[in-house]
Amino acid sequence: MKIKVLGCSGAEFPGHNQPGFLLGQEILFDAGSVTNVLHEKEQLKIKNIFITHAHLDHVRCSPFLADNILTSGKKGNFTVRAISPTIETIRRDLMNGFLWPDFTIIPSRSNAVVTLVTVKADSAITIGDYRITPYKVNHSVPAVGYLVEDGTGKRFFYTGDTGPTDETWKKIGNSRIQCLIIEVSLPNKMAEMALATGHLTSRLLKEELPKLGQMPERVYITHLKPQFLKTISREIESLNMKNLRVLKDGETIRI
Repeated sequence: MKIKVLGCSGAEFPGHNQPGFLLGQEILFDAGSVTNVLHEKEQLKIKNIFITHAHLDHVRCSPFLADNILTSGKKGNFTVRAISPTIETIRRDLMNGFLWPDFTIIPSRSNAVVTLVTVKADSAITIGDYRITPYKVNHSVPAVGYLVEDGTGKRFFYTGDTGPTDETWKKIGNSRIQCLIIEVSLPNKMAEMALATGHLTSRLLKEELPKLGQMPERVYITHLKPQFLKTISREIESLNMKNLRVLKDGETIRI
């Protein structure tokens, strides 16, 4: 599996891209960064976008992608997949014909650029060679992470935004995960805010990892707030945990 990190930032600042993880050429996890990173030919190849939750930094590029496909003059479309509350928010508040054109009926209902599809937590779906299962995580709005398995049995789990959770790790059980992409948004001194808003600090992360049935081979940290990047990075480093590091925009993860 090859995952291109289009963005892994937890806020909008110059030089920092918001969450977007491209698996191969056609599957995207979160759409915080797409159209601001990929060229038109690469954008047109995307066929499925799995959204973790409805916050703007995780959905914002999906309307722009739809617009780019339509105006390219080339045939193209994509499917947005998410749990029901997220799909409802996108339909009501994003592609609603007011904030942005409703690309679920453009250019026509039978040939729309965007299709919205609901996924159910704990229920796997198959896309090409991948089995993808959403699991609920602990955030300030309904949210899921995605466990992805390829035909060889290799797995990664992308949490999206999450605070401390026991249930998520219980659901995943003893599955061997080669790669865990997990958020740490705030420094340790802001633990109270992290808990209140459904996020992690490095200290909270340290408490989360033992809850997994098996320690992942690699752990990548995403969603750092850029204004605290140096502090959080130092705190992550001080954990002295093998195969644990902070992600960078533009890098490629190979599993």
